[in-house]
Amino acid sequence: MFKKNLHIWANNYFYSPNFIQKILSFLLVPISIIYTLIILIKKQISYEIDYGIPIINVGNLVLGGSGKTPLTKAIYENYSKKYKTFIILRGYKRESKGMIEVSLDNKILSDVKISGDEAMEYALMGANVIVSENRVKAIKRAKELGCKLIIFDDGFSKFNILKFNILLKPKKEPYSNSTIPSGVYRYPKSFYKFANFIPKKDDILQTSYIVNPSKRMVLVTAIANPDRLKEYFSKCIGKEFFSDHYSFKKCELEDIIKKYNATSLLITKKDYVKIKDFNLPISTIELKTKIGDNFKAALDNYINLQNVDKISKKLKG
Repeated sequence: MFKKNLHIWANNYFYSPNFIQKILSFLLVPISIIYTLIILIKKQISYEIDYGIPIINVGNLVLGGSGKTPLTKAIYENYSKKYKTFIILRGYKRESKGMIEVSLDNKILSDVKISGDEAMEYALMGANVIVSENRVKAIKRAKELGCKLIIFDDGFSKFNILKFNILLKPKKEPYSNSTIPSGVYRYPKSFYKFANFIPKKDDILQTSYIVNPSKRMVLVTAIANPDRLKEYFSKCIGKEFFSDHYSFKKCELEDIIKKYNATSLLITKKDYVKIKDFNLPISTIELKTKIGDNFKAALDNYINLQNVDKISKKLKG
């Protein structure tokens, strides 16, 4: 309950603060200035290393979700038939450390507690997935496994790696332009200038629908910014929000079903990977994402240039 209330409080603090929260944000500005200076220094002293393989990063500048996961899936689906592609991510809130091969050639090699929920969501779609705090180590391992294209989920901060940076903007504008803890920005807002591509409305095409709908659904989710699911609020008899990446317990979900006399839990794919074995009535939100022609052209151009450059270096060598 505390984590749930804290999540609601933080969401309000960053996006629609009350008077007290505005004062708190103002008082925390000095800490945000120090934090910003550290980020600026880190960026200034870093230089990009080319690891001889195209790397596409799907990232954002704010805390929480901006649609990185569905876009990563769409890019993977678009290119994995032509290039052996790997998705590399940190594996946030996983119960493990170090580099772990989550899935390879349609074989899932770990469970969701070891991989983390996002990594398992990619694995269930058949993707090649590696989780690692050390992205360089993961890049080298992916290349050993025959990888020809890498997609980073949330790797913008790896300033030492040459990559194509896609930066997603939040659908709702944060109240403050400050970095944390005064505002929601992990990196200064000015860092949008380092993006190779910032998708516009027509660059990402999305449709969604409910699989296995029922009469009395309760929306249960542990994603950042659950207001992204607002279109489904009216289809449910209730909604229960948990902190991002929350690890559900079967008993608490059973209590929710009893509380609302629900016929099913309406969940996202990210939540599904954590509760699929609970044997509970489930309805899922399926989100289909495609990249627009302008977006695809930008990615094609980057991949082609990287491959041409790679061939050129081999010939010179």
